[in-house]
Amino acid sequence: MENVFEKLYKIILARQAEKSPDSYSAKLLSGGNDRIGKKVIEEAGEVVIAAKNNVKDELVWEIADLVYHLLLLMVFNKIKIADIAKELKKRFK
Repeated sequence: MENVFEKLYKIILARQAEKSPDSYSAKLLSGGNDRIGKKVIEEAGEVVIAAKNNVKDELVWEIADLVYHLLLLMVFNKIKIADIAKELKKRFK
């Protein structure tokens, strides 16, 4: 059974292939690393602000936004979830 991250990754891949003008994901992907990167930076800032506000629900919301935008960046750069998992596992040593 795939987890939510894998499912979202697959949805983003589908949006990339479809290139629908109505798709937020497709619009960001069409802007490449520059456009996606700006969103990652924006969302990372919002995560820090939410953490400083010390409101768990707000922080969870903002982390979810950041993860989504990181997945967009990964899809655009052909980086798989397994690639990140492998790198993290290496760091346990």
